[in-house]
Amino acid sequence: MDLGIAGRKAIICASSRGLGKACARALAEAGCEVVINGRDQARLEATAKEIAAATGVKVTPVAADLSTPQGQQALLAACADPDILVNNNGGPPPRDFRELTRQQMIDGVVANMIVAIELIQKVIGPMSERKFGRIVNITSGSVKMPLAGLDLSSGARAGLTAFLAGVARTVADKNVTINNILPGAFDTDRLNGVLTNAAKQKNITKEEAAAQRAATIPARRFGQPDEFGSACAFLCSAHAGYITGQNLLIDGGTFSGAF
Repeated sequence: MDLGIAGRKAIICASSRGLGKACARALAEAGCEVVINGRDQARLEATAKEIAAATGVKVTPVAADLSTPQGQQALLAACADPDILVNNNGGPPPRDFRELTRQQMIDGVVANMIVAIELIQKVIGPMSERKFGRIVNITSGSVKMPLAGLDLSSGARAGLTAFLAGVARTVADKNVTINNILPGAFDTDRLNGVLTNAAKQKNITKEEAAAQRAATIPARRFGQPDEFGSACAFLCSAHAGYITGQNLLIDGGTFSGAF
């Protein structure tokens, strides 16, 4: 399917690896010029070269910490008026909520809620004027099915979801959409770290830990990043203009609910 976005400009946050990288790759395959972001300069440049070589499109790497005004300025200096914005950020590590300090809670809310809102504030006006804009926020399946230990991540991302639910309706008539994708267990470095820790705690091999986790998923497997990237690219496409304010849960059926 031709997604109808060839030549569009896209910013994908936290995209040097994992799900962000998969989204950048899918948008590049659709013909978009992409700006990718991360903090590790070497990894970021390697990802940029990989995507550019595979797709033939312009890929601009921007190494920046988006929790700072300077980082956001650097990102938007590389693409002042994006047609597409994919917000993404790593969540805080698992921790008993009783151990969280005030500063850790503030940092978690900044990283997983405030940064996305600040970036949207900066791009939504020009998108509305051009009568085209696609904003996708990568949140988490834990927004719908909270997990103990990930309370800060779940709370901050749920706050982002509620905040933008109203905003999405104010720009729908401008052909600007705002949607969220909620990933479950995907085969990424983050999941690898979680399985490694689980194996140590249970005194089993990582393969055994992976098998146990996969057994809890109705699909009996982990998601692949390219599956996630394809879903993101569709929500950013010309065909998705009537989809806004929605939460797309991609978790292999883990969330057991009809709605």
